[in-house]
Amino acid sequence: MTKPIILTGLRANNDLTLGNYFGGMLPIIDMAQQKSDEYQINMFIPDLHSFTTPIKHELLYSQIIQTAKLFAAAGLPLDNDSIYLYRQSYVPAHSELTWILDCFTYTGELARMTQFKDKSNLDESKLLLLKKEQNKLLTLSTSVGLYNYPVLMAADILLYGAKYVPVGDDQTQHLEFTRDIAERMNSKFGELFVVPEAVKKQHEFFGNDQGLRIMDLVDPTRKMSKSATSDKGVIFLSDTPDEAAKKIMGATTDDKAFVAYDPLEQPGISNLLQISALLSGKELEAVIEKHAGQERYGDFKKEVAEQVKSFLVHFQEQLKQVDEAAVMSKLESSEKAMNEQANATLYRVQQAVGLRPKA
Repeated sequence: MTKPIILTGLRANNDLTLGNYFGGMLPIIDMAQQKSDEYQINMFIPDLHSFTTPIKHELLYSQIIQTAKLFAAAGLPLDNDSIYLYRQSYVPAHSELTWILDCFTYTGELARMTQFKDKSNLDESKLLLLKKEQNKLLTLSTSVGLYNYPVLMAADILLYGAKYVPVGDDQTQHLEFTRDIAERMNSKFGELFVVPEAVKKQHEFFGNDQGLRIMDLVDPTRKMSKSATSDKGVIFLSDTPDEAAKKIMGATTDDKAFVAYDPLEQPGISNLLQISALLSGKELEAVIEKHAGQERYGDFKKEVAEQVKSFLVHFQEQLKQVDEAAVMSKLESSEKAMNEQANATLYRVQQAVGLRPKA
């Protein structure tokens, strides 16, 4: 490895949404294009993470390939030798390093993870049980994979010596855990791992501006999510343009009868203004000014619906033009290179913990 490494990924389970596109894919691709001259960009599809929560397993493989094709359709340059696109499960070192790291991780560290509590819907009584009797974890209606997710994420990062990992607010604990376990192993066995930069430095490097966040159309107080229990408030990239327009027309608004940007008092209208800004490529302030005081919500929704339709028509046409053979070639060549890099790190760790003879 001759360049410092940036690592990032986007889960493949379920169809990707308009929010994933503008909040995840485009920023990732833009970052990769801007920084690939100076950095090695590891863009991986974390397929092993996909079933920490319930999914349709019969669809997973096709969704993984579709995610890679979506990146290509969104502008990822497949011919850039400094950008690697690979599937996590095609690099077995991820799984083996996870087990080794598990054995140096404390149950209390994982039990404190906010994302685990949120996704497992643990109530206070179960949390008390978890704290008092860690061996009772398996009796809860949550998979060990979800509990153990941060350790796999740490392996994803540490295998490649990645210094920079763009993380959202819901992942900051996991990044700090990665730093902790790397420092713990280094202290015990010597300099095994590159310790990724702290969250503050990550934000300084990537910029702390996460861009506009698209909210659920039915419940605009929640982020638009591909794992939402209902798809009525979610625009998927695979929706037909007419389906997506219908969802916009059915979006929750309010009884104030005038368009204004006020996320607290008018979250639905504010969300539609944000969507309009993203689709038009204009600054949010300009879109707000254009529609300020508009009284007919129906007319405003129709305009946003037409923008969504136009976007999907264009994007879906780009997706049809993607050469799947080229995508598969990129995956396979990247996975060959990543196996070489990851296996070198894994072997050093195996030597350190006594699984392989030292030179």
